[in-house]
Amino acid sequence: MSNFTYSDAGFALTKQFEGLRLTAYQDQVGVWTIGYGHTGREVHGGMVITADQADVLLHSDVAAAVACVNRAVTSGISQNQFDALVDFVFNLGCARLLGSTLLRHVNAGEFDLAAPQFLLWDHAGGVVVQGLLKRRQAEMTLFQSGA
Repeated sequence: MSNFTYSDAGFALTKQFEGLRLTAYQDQVGVWTIGYGHTGREVHGGMVITADQADVLLHSDVAAAVACVNRAVTSGISQNQFDALVDFVFNLGCARLLGSTLLRHVNAGEFDLAAPQFLLWDHAGGVVVQGLLKRRQAEMTLFQSGA
């Protein structure tokens, strides 16, 4: 079990791909969303927040991904590798990491085999999504910079 915290570089990566929206909007499947991809019962049409509030929400939302990666990773990893894995979990969820070949390779210390596994998670509805591909490439690059 690791005991990392998410770094400023990790937050920058997440912010880059989530984008900041200070007015609530409905995502592709109709879920009300605000800030850096924050959802919840309190988010509703017409809701407006500040950039500072968006940062607070993001830090709160990322906490579950940080906890997941800290619990799941049993091998020695670097801060950059941790940050890449947290962004992955923030975007896809803890269950996806837990059942992945990516995690199996990470925990075996096979970082050269783990890195390309990020790229397999670029589909939605059976189709490659360019935004997901770019995010996975960025995660892979960050992961490799810490190997």
